[in-house]
Amino acid sequence: MRRRLLSLTLAAALVATVSPAASGASAEPAAGAEPTAEIDYHEWADVAAFHRGESDGVRATGTGLRLTRATPADDGTEYGRWTSPWYEPGFAATELVASWNATTPDGTWVTIEATARTDSGENTAWYVLGKWAFGDGDIERTTVAGQRDEHAAVYVDTLAAADGIAFEAYRLRVTLHREDSTSATPRVRALGAMTSDVPDRFTVPTSEPGAARGIELPVPRYAQNLHSGNYPEYGGGGQNWCSPTSTEMVLEYWGRGPDSSELSWLPDDYVDPTVAHAARHTYDYSYEGTGNWPFNTAYAAHYGLRGHVTRMHSLAELEDYVAAGVPVVTSVSFLESELDGAGYGTNGHLMVVIGFTPDGDVIVNDPASNTNEGVRNVYRRDQFETVWQRTQRHTADGGVAGGPGGIAYVIRP
Repeated sequence: MRRRLLSLTLAAALVATVSPAASGASAEPAAGAEPTAEIDYHEWADVAAFHRGESDGVRATGTGLRLTRATPADDGTEYGRWTSPWYEPGFAATELVASWNATTPDGTWVTIEATARTDSGENTAWYVLGKWAFGDGDIERTTVAGQRDEHAAVYVDTLAAADGIAFEAYRLRVTLHREDSTSATPRVRALGAMTSDVPDRFTVPTSEPGAARGIELPVPRYAQNLHSGNYPEYGGGGQNWCSPTSTEMVLEYWGRGPDSSELSWLPDDYVDPTVAHAARHTYDYSYEGTGNWPFNTAYAAHYGLRGHVTRMHSLAELEDYVAAGVPVVTSVSFLESELDGAGYGTNGHLMVVIGFTPDGDVIVNDPASNTNEGVRNVYRRDQFETVWQRTQRHTADGGVAGGPGGIAYVIRP
């Protein structure tokens, strides 16, 4: 299940890269055309980019930011910090979701924060978007609840502008921590953010089939329901693990993932142990679930891949990724009657788009299955595009709730 039911305010700002190779704000719609989503993803991910920021106790190397002159803290730890320059996405954004790719040896972790400049010229406070380590032996991997002021609020991993406020620019900050008993250092290979402004909409136009017609990628299949009731300490059990199950499918498509020694904490006869491993290592101790978006892409990045959270404008845009050999994890929500063949309804769910039929319908690995063989499914293009792209939807009791607005995980070498 999806980690939360989005409010309409929250749903109006979660977005993705514009193409597999580039990012930028969407073009202005033609006069009289339906408003389009404004989307931008930007990251700092090499030595030259990191040198444009401000470093305090860290150094940019070919393998990422690392601690060099750590500052002692009162709690027996040390830290250093890198702060990005101001970045302007080119439009007034209503939400921001950060992503990071990092390695955290034992005794180390990172904290990711963001600040914004509003459309009235005010600078916001710094908001914590994650305290993260791959393992769970040193800190509890967590977001921070209760962050809200006159400018913005943090909803798990999403910084949302307050009503009447928009973000014209932002900065990111990453703090590298370690226990003072170790000389190990985290390494941060990439730090970025997706900003967006998505119009409220119950319906979206159906895009024309494009570059990926007839392509199906050989993504492994894992069913989350095989883990129902198992390890309830990680988000209530496997029936809630759609996000880490989807992430693990993509991870193993690229030939990456945990080795047998990493899985030794699980019983020898445990079915599909890598799924449970992914759930444990994406678990957010504050939100109490495994659906934290950047925690999932950071999990994939631990295994040498590049991962970030974004939004996309349409299935035609997503097809460019599939045509390039990149499966995409998508967030959807729907009533059972709105997606033929699913056999269930959901307030929020993650599944992997692995291809398209010759007619342009969507081939997915949907982890909401009782068998691995039953994971593959084909959904009508118009229905899938709607339940993925819309930001407002009707609920079974006749109410109105938020929709995913095109959220996606992009994970690739």
